[in-house]
Amino acid sequence: MATVAPPDTWVYALRLPHDPRAARVARMTVQAALNGHGRAEMLDVVELLTSELVTNAYRHTKGPASLRLTALSDGRLRVGVWDTSSHIPAPFDKPPGNLVLPAPADAVSGRGLLLIQEYADRWGGWPLGDGLLDRGAGKLLWFEVGGRRERWVREVAA
Repeated sequence: MATVAPPDTWVYALRLPHDPRAARVARMTVQAALNGHGRAEMLDVVELLTSELVTNAYRHTKGPASLRLTALSDGRLRVGVWDTSSHIPAPFDKPPGNLVLPAPADAVSGRGLLLIQEYADRWGGWPLGDGLLDRGAGKLLWFEVGGRRERWVREVAA
């Protein structure tokens, strides 16, 4: 009997309703996928950053969201979250070398997305659609972990 090795690359996608429990469902999905593929070493970071993006999708939109986990062949993991807002927040609106300043100490929000620039190796965001005929097309925010951040920052700066 032949032994079949699981592939190095894989993709999971999940549609999330506009529901306050969506972040919990996303964390459970991340946990199942990473544990199932032997990638538990990145679980804490991916779970935290995914939860942040899905929570913001719920808080700042009135529509559904989608989560996509993609294992790349070089060991990186890319996480993308789509939502119905076209607004690209910092730090996703700038290359990883252009870091945003932290929120003031007395602010009640504004710290969560800074976790992306602290713990992710790469990140980005794209508005989807032209805003005229594609109303509600939204945006895609993504981050990667498991890469070499220093190399990416040098490439962007060059």
